[in-house]
Amino acid sequence: MPEEFPPVEPYARGLLDVGDGQQIYWETSGNPEGKAALCVHGGPGSGGRRGSRRLFDPEVYRVVLFDQRGCGESRPHASDPSVGLTHNTTGHLIADMERLREHLGIDRWLLYGGSWGSTLILAYAERHPERVSEIVISGVTMTRPEETDWLYHGVGRLLPGPWEAFRDALPPADRDGSLVAAYNRLLNSPDAAVRVAAARAWCTWEDAVIAHEVLGSPGAYSDRPDDALMAFVRICAHYFAHDAWLEDGQLLRDAHRLAGIPGVLIHGRLDIGSPLKTAWELAKVWPDAELKVIDDSGHTGSPTLRRTALAAIARFGEAKEGDRGRD
Repeated sequence: MPEEFPPVEPYARGLLDVGDGQQIYWETSGNPEGKAALCVHGGPGSGGRRGSRRLFDPEVYRVVLFDQRGCGESRPHASDPSVGLTHNTTGHLIADMERLREHLGIDRWLLYGGSWGSTLILAYAERHPERVSEIVISGVTMTRPEETDWLYHGVGRLLPGPWEAFRDALPPADRDGSLVAAYNRLLNSPDAAVRVAAARAWCTWEDAVIAHEVLGSPGAYSDRPDDALMAFVRICAHYFAHDAWLEDGQLLRDAHRLAGIPGVLIHGRLDIGSPLKTAWELAKVWPDAELKVIDDSGHTGSPTLRRTALAAIARFGEAKEGDRGRD
């Protein structure tokens, strides 16, 4: 079975000015003349996990990682309440990816990511299909209203105790409407104690949803430094309260634009927060994509899911790109 590659350090990194007072952190590792691949992190607002480098053969791939606006090493950081999120939307992130591609002199790249990263990958690829060579997704989401409603309301049918605690952390007047919108308001409160309590309650709920995933990373949401946690929750609530600025069903409707792009969709059968239905629906309308269902995995993965991603990336690494860029 495929194994992860040894740790490798970046050979180049920087901060790219993308306008609106924003600078996004980027780095490249592996082979400077290799096949380009972009790792698109989840969240939104999680910041790029540097361990993603180990999925790519450094002899074959030129691996690009970046932190989306407001998180990770990008500036300014959304943990600061004075940092506005007006210029942090899906459209801005798509434009940032294109600006980064041009900055690095890359013609086309493989896109890898999962969870929210899946939504951003699909939105970018449908906007710029000519710039995408292949796609590998672990944990398919499209951030449709029904998906957000399921995660923050519907899953409560399976976890009534933790869900009631999530709901009851809100003021009584906010408990019967959109919980995500109510949390979004609290996370932008002028009162630091209110913001911190809301962020902790949000992550406690997220952790409850993945607590059964013993082969993955139970507790992954709360297990981050205070600033990273605040930026993550603040950006999440901002995006989900606005349906990620996507029309309902837009990514499924426009999946025909992915025609000719080979894809591998990898999804855990035990993912209760983002059920298999979304991946299933996407695979039906994207003929060039293979759907691989991982029986022992939830949303945070498993060794089997990781090996499946490694195998897909290795296979696509055998496809040669005619054009090579340079930093």
